[in-house]
Amino acid sequence: MEHSEAMEPLPPATTEIPDSVEIASKPKRVPMRRLGTGSKGQKISIITNHFKVGYTNTGGHFFHYSIALFYEDGRPVEAKGIGRKLIDKVYETYESELGNKTFAYDGEKSLFTVGPLPRNKLEYTVVLDSVSSKRAKENGNGSPNANGSPHEGDRKRLRRAPQSKSFRVDISFAAKIPIQAIASALRGQDSENSQEALRVLDIILRQHAAKEGCLLVRQSFFKSEDKNYVDLGGGVLACRGSHSSFRATQGGLSLNMDGSTTTIVQPGPLVDFLIANQNVRDPFQLDWTKAKRTIKNLRIKVPTSNLEYRIVGLSDSPCREQTFSLKARGSKDENGDDQMVEMTVYDYFVNHHGRELRYSADLPCINVGKPKRPTYFPIEHCSLVPLQRYTKALTVHQRSNLVERSRQKPQEKMSNLTETMRSNNYSADPMLRSCGISIQSQFTQVEGRVLTTPKLKAGNGEDLFPRNGRWSFNNKKFAEATKIGPWAVANFSARCDVRSLCRDLARVGETKGILIDPPVNVFEENPQFRRAPPPIRVEKMFEQMMPEFPKGPPHFILCLLPERKNCDIYGPWKKKNLADFGIFNQCLSPMRVNDQYLTNLLLKINAKLGGLNSILSAEPSRGLPVVSSNPTMIFGMDVSHGSPGHSDVPSIAAVVGSRQWPLVSRYRASVRSQSPKVEMIDSLFKPGPGDEDTGIVRLLIVHNIQYSVLSRELLLDFYTSSGQRKPSQIVIFRDGVSESQFNQVLNIELDQIIEACKFLDEKWSPKFTVIVAQKNHHTKFFKAGSPDNVPPGTVIDTQVCHPHNNDFYMCAHAGMIGTTRPTHYHVLFDDIGFTADDLQELIHSLSYVYQRSTTAISIVSPVRYAHLAATQVSMFVKFEEMSETSSSHGGLTSVGAPPVPELPRLHKNVCASMFFC
Repeated sequence: MEHSEAMEPLPPATTEIPDSVEIASKPKRVPMRRLGTGSKGQKISIITNHFKVGYTNTGGHFFHYSIALFYEDGRPVEAKGIGRKLIDKVYETYESELGNKTFAYDGEKSLFTVGPLPRNKLEYTVVLDSVSSKRAKENGNGSPNANGSPHEGDRKRLRRAPQSKSFRVDISFAAKIPIQAIASALRGQDSENSQEALRVLDIILRQHAAKEGCLLVRQSFFKSEDKNYVDLGGGVLACRGSHSSFRATQGGLSLNMDGSTTTIVQPGPLVDFLIANQNVRDPFQLDWTKAKRTIKNLRIKVPTSNLEYRIVGLSDSPCREQTFSLKARGSKDENGDDQMVEMTVYDYFVNHHGRELRYSADLPCINVGKPKRPTYFPIEHCSLVPLQRYTKALTVHQRSNLVERSRQKPQEKMSNLTETMRSNNYSADPMLRSCGISIQSQFTQVEGRVLTTPKLKAGNGEDLFPRNGRWSFNNKKFAEATKIGPWAVANFSARCDVRSLCRDLARVGETKGILIDPPVNVFEENPQFRRAPPPIRVEKMFEQMMPEFPKGPPHFILCLLPERKNCDIYGPWKKKNLADFGIFNQCLSPMRVNDQYLTNLLLKINAKLGGLNSILSAEPSRGLPVVSSNPTMIFGMDVSHGSPGHSDVPSIAAVVGSRQWPLVSRYRASVRSQSPKVEMIDSLFKPGPGDEDTGIVRLLIVHNIQYSVLSRELLLDFYTSSGQRKPSQIVIFRDGVSESQFNQVLNIELDQIIEACKFLDEKWSPKFTVIVAQKNHHTKFFKAGSPDNVPPGTVIDTQVCHPHNNDFYMCAHAGMIGTTRPTHYHVLFDDIGFTADDLQELIHSLSYVYQRSTTAISIVSPVRYAHLAATQVSMFVKFEEMSETSSSHGGLTSVGAPPVPELPRLHKNVCASMFFC
């Protein structure tokens, strides 16, 4: 490749737009085919959690039928969960009329069989012995209904025997899918039929799990067994289960089986769950407003009935005061109608039915009825049914417990998967047998390669020698150490010897080459503001500090926080420093401070202030394959979504871009807010009027996310920091994109990026490589004959990868806890021309330039930096407090969507820094 020193400087963006543009039809891009596999590295024998699948019915067909469910009066059934009961009843009642065909039902509107049913359109009437809880029956000992006797009211609502309900099930032919399409998928001939055939196989496994009474969460299944439960605190349990999916691979069809974990509410007495959830001693201390939000839509059972009821709310009054009208038996009014009497819920259960209520009298009742027809139960009679997902946001403590308790060592995971395969007994499934599917019970053996560990440099050109993915700065200085100018300490009521901490920080910093003078001052928080709202506490601290710096704000502030995690001061503090004043800062909670802790702290501080802790030996010598020979810019992209329970919070999209080529260790970030759950938008490239800084690509959309990505500021920063060179090559690492969106990435995003480059300079045609990095998958690798994880640098690009697309797995890091999760890299596009070995070496090397630690990380550093930038900026302020016109760093919405609160603009002093470290 040619060097690009002679390339013309970057011109300003043109603002002339032609009146008409002739649009030519372009061939659609598809993910590129694999051109070869790698050969570098030491070969290693590996086993994986893929189980080989055989199939013999190659001439058969799956028949797809659409399902429509109706009540007897013709209304469509909208209640979830009843579909499987109805289809099971159809099969049980009309098996012979259906030709004795076995079904695979997806639980919603699709049903599949092997071979056709007798007719293309079928209609059946079935009666369920029990109905949904909202139409619950009463057996004489039930719940009071506010509009009359439980017995009479229920009979009027059901219009028939209270134990049963009639439904109509319509089955209509929709499509015919050849089982042979699976073979097409294995040949790499992806088609709608091949994807549908694999989907049918997955649905068969879902139905197999449903018949076992499992909770189904997409392709994961969870059984109600005590051994699967782990208490996370707050009335929330982690439930262990399994994930399964059929995959087309180079080695043939395989079943990918893995462990999976979800969160559920603690089954049993409802009041016990609420006490644990709110961390109180007894039900009389409960916050019932909060409790109402927590328990809404949860399902309960009561001792007087075998039916399940869905909670809709709470009574307005306590049980002893909440009244309803009850028809008095044998008593008529003057008009001959049944006489109505007012009765409390408490009296109804205690006196009318002789039920003991020990503590419910002064507590609200549980309402399982309708808005105009409430139905009440005393809370102590209500028990939560098992396997109900907990979808609210987890606390920091619960998240920590979930991560810790979900870990499994390689041997433990293999043992659990072996037991899962045995207990599932797929060989006995009639639907799998009918389509000739057989699944081996042994793990698949594959061949991997362990790449050579990249060489690193510390200060004074000294070598660093990583071993098992780790290295140490003992007796070594940072590669580029900075000097901390005038600085201060802000102590938000943390308990520690601050002066001693500062002395130790300066001492350890000196050993790493960082010059740290004593702080100008240590500012202790005024005790009267300790209980004030976090923004006020931060504001008062700055009012205290700024008079000490009359010539301008300090260069750096060390912030001491009282809590180690989830401190609510963090967000307002970061915003004040980075957006308002442009001050570099580092937060810490000084609990266990030693020299190693301070060294780790200095790794972050040095990177934020513009230093580098270590670099690849190949960076200054231009020894990296391909990217060192021509000016190359590397992007990492990520998005931060609202956590469960906060799905309406705007997403944060971030991109980092490399700077100072030929370095690949230094980056700058661009971040903006994004509509939550936004779909694709129409215009990715919008040149603005006049001199408006619209950037190279104004909008880049991935995984339903809009990215302000290859923005003008990042490109210009590369240009000015890389010796007045434009990048002739751009490598894009994209995080969080599913396989179903690959074509959108290639035909919408990449095309718009290319057009945007042309708009900036018609003569400028950089080459692109687009790589998707996936961590959210279920393929695991185990070292054959060893209880240890696979070694760092392990690459697998054969046997379990896509039959023809260019993908591979890499375990760049050392899995110290649990089982190593590899990163799955998909190379979608590459006109730069990497060989498999060169690209794998580059990706491996980019896992060693993460400045925050002395370990290789599991994914390329640019992607991790983008995640950090998105996460940190999202905590600047609460979204409801954001200005809608604060800056150009946000406000991206889909067409027709409401405006999104914008993020504050980073101060010019820190915007080009690695503030996110």
